[in-house]
Amino acid sequence: MIEAPVLTKPPAVKGPKSLTAIHYPESDGKPVGETDFHIAALFHLWQALRFHYRNDPNVYVAGNMLFYYEEGNPAEFKAPDIFVVKGIAKHDRRVYKLWEEKAAPCVVFEITSRSTRLDDLGTKRALYEMLGVREYYLFDPLDEYLRPRLQGHKLVAGMYQPLKPSLDGSLLSRELGLVLRAESKLLRLVDPATGASLPTLDEAVDQMEDALETARSEMRRAYLAAQRAEAEAQRAEAQAKQAEEEAQRANAAEQRAAQLEAEIERLRRLLDELG
Repeated sequence: MIEAPVLTKPPAVKGPKSLTAIHYPESDGKPVGETDFHIAALFHLWQALRFHYRNDPNVYVAGNMLFYYEEGNPAEFKAPDIFVVKGIAKHDRRVYKLWEEKAAPCVVFEITSRSTRLDDLGTKRALYEMLGVREYYLFDPLDEYLRPRLQGHKLVAGMYQPLKPSLDGSLLSRELGLVLRAESKLLRLVDPATGASLPTLDEAVDQMEDALETARSEMRRAYLAAQRAEAEAQRAEAQAKQAEEEAQRANAAEQRAAQLEAEIERLRRLLDELG
């Protein structure tokens, strides 16, 4: 059974019931990403995670959604680029309210840049650490400041400790059961069992369309082969019928020859008797 992260400190301060009428905005007015490269990395990762967990009803993946962590205070929020929550129902949400969901994310990703580094390395990291987010990843697609440009942290005794990368710079996420690998300006998710990169939704559709076209081609080839086999069978059947008819004619000719030989022999004996 999937377990949600345990909140080490109660980040949400319960207010009076009248606080339920407070409006929690759905947008902070900021763009999804600074550049096309940041947006592409964000949506690529979001799609890959959504596709990976498509059949799990208790894993929720969100991208660039306002995350409110203090009830009654709509000014206290963050907008993680990508976050994954285990143990809650999978359905679309307008915002994420921690005190309603009662589950903090298990993994958070930030597609970082030079202009967001202070927030990503400081305020956000401290907040996610306090909330009990078990893994926190930073990816710098343009290689502007982060060395190495993919870094990960895991929660140990309530504090973040850096994850040790492999020789190729990839990181193993225990929470996701996947390998994270920087490829060009994208952060790819890799199945450690097969070494294959997980597809995004777009890539999965393309792969399915290719598989469908391959299946259709194989079906056409099988149909043509069946037609050829049927034609061969029909020719073989006609040849067998012809051979049977030839055999019948040969048998009839043999019978007639035997009858003629018998008649000739009878006539010879008759001539001998006549003198």
